[in-house]
Parts: sequence; structure tokens; C-alpha cells
Amino acid sequence: MGGLRRVGVAFFAMVMLGAAAASDPADRLTNPAQEAHARSLFRSLRCVVCQSESIDESDAPLARDLRQLVRRQVAQGRSDAQIRAFLVSKYGQFVLLAPKPSLGNAILWVGPLLVVVAGAAALLTRRRAAAEQGGLDPQEEAVLDKLSREETI
Repeated sequence: MGGLRRVGVAFFAMVMLGAAAASDPADRLTNPAQEAHARSLFRSLRCVVCQSESIDESDAPLARDLRQLVRRQVAQGRSDAQIRAFLVSKYGQFVLLAPKPSLGNAILWVGPLLVVVAGAAALLTRRRAAAEQGGLDPQEEAVLDKLSREETI
């Protein structure tokens, strides 16, 4: 049992050290509740440099600046909505890992599909028109027949 307890304590210590290494202790808020609040916001905000990571996960200098900015605003007592609105006004909806549904976002998601569907429809329309045109009309056949007879003579 003692060995299992040591492994558990060692694992817990590694997790805590890893979390501590993720951010500079000098940047942390002294109020633990405010720091926890700021950290929860970090996980919902995208690093605009890394693009696929939250600012909580990113080591980019801009992510560090955004963490400091969020901490300052949390310390000032701003709400989550106010902090997100400020960041969206500065960086656009892209800064949110889960952007709000909007017409602009819908166009970005559905737009490429509409382009593919329109291209397929245009291709099918051209093929149908070419198939309907089919062969030559009687007048064109007579001209072609006349030209082919002249060449054989």
C-alpha cells in the first residue's frame, strides 16, 4: 500500500508542477478565486498565433500577453461577457474557441459546400445540354455529306 501511495503522491506532484510551469508564478493573481476564474477564461480563448490552442496551453508571447490582460480585467471585476466582448472587439470572433452562432460564421461553414454544389450543378447542366444537342440537324448532315463526296472525287 505504501508503494501505491508514493506513486500517487509522485503523480500528483508532477501534475501540479506541470500546471505551475505552464505560467509564470509572478503573473498569477494573489486571490485564488480570481486566478481560478481567469484560468477558466484562458481555456475558452484561442491563441491567435497558434490558432489550434487555447491561451492556457500556448507558450507564444502573444498568449502570455493575453493571459496578463485577462488577469488584469478579472482583478478589475469585469464579467466574463465584458472580457470576451473586449477581446472580440480587438481580435474578432476568431479569438473565441467556441464562437457565437452568427450569419457570418454560417456563411464561412456553408459557403464552401454551396460552391461545390453550384459547380456540380453547372457541370451537370453542361452535360445535359451537350447530350440534348446530340447529332447534326438534316441541313448540317446534307452539307457534311456534300463535302465528304467532293473530297473523294
